[in-house]
Amino acid sequence: MFNKPEASLAANSAAFENTALVKPTGFREYDARWLFPDEINLTGIQALGFGLGNVLFELLGDDKQPEIIVGHDFRSYSQSIKLALSNGLMSAGVAVHDIGLALSPTAYFAQFDADIAAVAMVTASHNENGWTGVKMGAARPLTFGPDEMDKLRRCVLDNTGIARKGGSYQRIDDMAQRYKDDLTNRPAFSRTLKAVVACGNGTVGAFAPDVLEALGVEVVALNCDLDHSFPNHNPNPEDMKMLHALRDKVLETGADIGFAFDGDGDRLVMVNASGELLDGDHLLYVITQNRLAREAMHGGVVGTVMSNLGLEQALKELAVPFLRAQVGDRHIMEALHQRQWVLGGEPSGHILTLDLCSTGDAIVAGLQVLLAMQDADVSLQDLASGLTKAPQVLVNVVVNSPAEISRHPDMLEATASYEHELADRGRILVRPSGTEPLLRIMVEGEDESEVTRIANDLAEHAKSIEAA
Repeated sequence: MFNKPEASLAANSAAFENTALVKPTGFREYDARWLFPDEINLTGIQALGFGLGNVLFELLGDDKQPEIIVGHDFRSYSQSIKLALSNGLMSAGVAVHDIGLALSPTAYFAQFDADIAAVAMVTASHNENGWTGVKMGAARPLTFGPDEMDKLRRCVLDNTGIARKGGSYQRIDDMAQRYKDDLTNRPAFSRTLKAVVACGNGTVGAFAPDVLEALGVEVVALNCDLDHSFPNHNPNPEDMKMLHALRDKVLETGADIGFAFDGDGDRLVMVNASGELLDGDHLLYVITQNRLAREAMHGGVVGTVMSNLGLEQALKELAVPFLRAQVGDRHIMEALHQRQWVLGGEPSGHILTLDLCSTGDAIVAGLQVLLAMQDADVSLQDLASGLTKAPQVLVNVVVNSPAEISRHPDMLEATASYEHELADRGRILVRPSGTEPLLRIMVEGEDESEVTRIANDLAEHAKSIEAA
């Protein structure tokens, strides 16, 4: 169907128009991400869809035509990428159901609402303009893991797919409204709460304010108009520009709470009425207290290796079991399913409440925090006061090969040396980012100046290895 993709092509050339460009490094462990069009072109996206369609036949069987939900986030190029992906899927014989502009949680919701097993959500999430990506799955509610991604990578890069007849395309134009209706199918809040809702001009601006207002929240919109140029900052709740703007607006308006959503609606951090930042660890603690009060805890909490030691200690005081999984919402979800628990998350703001939705949903997490504030009739600051976080420093180092550097003997030796220095007073985690070309270095301990020094030293060590 397609020629074997090229790893690089000169732009503004006939070859670029006629040949699939797919840089192999775009295939990650749990999704796929590229710079568009530098690392993948539209023909490459078609090849990706063709490969995905063939993988679906392998995973789901060929006794019945595979069906798939597709959606896209709000970028100037995302719709064209989704349509090219759909073209490739149809060439492989897949029935495509297009839900249009969507959040990632909307696409996952659609899998259940429309009873369709597979999903492909075109989103760059919180990344800067120029990035694109696809989150895929065929075994709801789980998305692809390393095995499925390896099958997809080999099928696309080796061009082993088979063209099939019978592919089809249809729109589901009301899925966004179905999703909003599902979120608002609950009693409105009895306590009037004012919330600043910061969306960074990303996709979530078309969803979160509507849902919150429908449930009686007094919404102060901050950069909620869709604008794919992101004129103020990226829709990234870890971006300090976004957090500072949110803090300032909360203090200016006297709001009870501030929400910072990421672009595709699966991560959330908050600001309390005093302008203090509350990350995913705080939100898990607040939600846990409310669930205990409502007798709806259903087991323990799953965090990650990045979760602060303070969260573990605070949950222990509440007699709530705590388990650490590897970073990533898929790992959290797997751990929750294994133990039949429902609540988990990570500091970056992925919060999973599996008794309320099938996967992580930032709007649902926000509603849970508002419910806790309503029930306790106290401020968010008071609700979170039982959690005292240990000093923790996270340094992100931009490198070309983060996985290789994390395994480099010199990096391992330096890490071990500092772990010996910390002994039982702290811990170190060095890992490659799963979404960006970054090496993430986390150091946690009793003394803030000590952990800062160690984190910065390890960052410099990583840079020296990269330069060598």
